Amino acid sequence: MLGIGLWLAALLMAPAWLFPLGGFICHQRPERSFFVNGRQVAVCARCTGLYAGAAAAAPLALFMASALTSGRARRIAFAAALPTAITWTLEFAGAAHFSNTIRFVAALPLGFAAAWLVLGVMTDG
Repeated sequence: MLGIGLWLAALLMAPAWLFPLGGFICHQRPERSFFVNGRQVAVCARCTGLYAGAAAAAPLALFMASALTSGRARRIAFAAALPTAITWTLEFAGAAHFSNTIRFVAALPLGFAAAWLVLGVMTDG
């Protein structure tokens, strides 16, 4: 839980040393990234949304962890992935072009659900 919070904070501070690390997990295209104080964030807007969603879910998951059936967990993950899948597919097909804010917001549910489900499993011991 602390790790995702620290990672998100580091991303939002946009230190230059973090940028090469972000390249291992993200395409880092400038036109698809946020900038903080003139510096590009080390991951794109969509990845930033995933991490922000995960950071928001982490404290809640510890208090709201519950045993879920694997079927219900899959349905939650699928539903949470839909906004990201839809925006990504439409962009890939050339049918739409979304702003970085839309990419960020569309990724929030997936990051939230992923962290909630993973932490729920880890704390359900």
